[in-house]
Amino acid sequence: MSTGKAIIFSAPSGSGKTTIVRHLLGKFPNLGFSISASTRDKRGRTEENGKDYYFLTPEEFKKKIDEEAFIEWEEVYEGNFYGTLKEEIQRLWDEGKHVIFDVDVKGGVNLKKYFGDKALAIYVKVPSLEVLHERLRDRGTETDESLSRRLFKAKFESTFEDKFDVTILNDDIQKSFKDAEQLVGDFLSK
Repeated sequence: MSTGKAIIFSAPSGSGKTTIVRHLLGKFPNLGFSISASTRDKRGRTEENGKDYYFLTPEEFKKKIDEEAFIEWEEVYEGNFYGTLKEEIQRLWDEGKHVIFDVDVKGGVNLKKYFGDKALAIYVKVPSLEVLHERLRDRGTETDESLSRRLFKAKFESTFEDKFDVTILNDDIQKSFKDAEQLVGDFLSK
């Protein structure tokens, strides 16, 4: 069984973590993106099974829980399960890559516990909840109810910032890209 390192990016929804992770994947050819499993519906026509997520039915997801196929999993919103499959990490390591994660805060904390010092856990922080509100609203994918739920969750998630190795304040995306490149480059070269 081959092993590599793990880079974990966690943050409340709308923080810019996905944009930063995509940037890093373009800069570091030895990084492989960990595709999460989820029971949620695909967003629009752009999301693909096996590329954005492994879309599972709740029954399939629960079967994999029983089989202990996940490193970590959780019910993020009622009826919406997300998790990291052990076989997904092994697939990337077998390709000789280090794994990069784009996960919510609870998932990030659980992954850091699992991988220990083989992982660098980075928390992406937004300047304020007002900025987060604007970013989520500008996406155009949120209802008033889901926006309110995400902001409430973001307040709670911000209390876990100290569980991460380092924080990037994302108030300027170009600076965040540079900070992330430096952190990841240093960690991978150790």
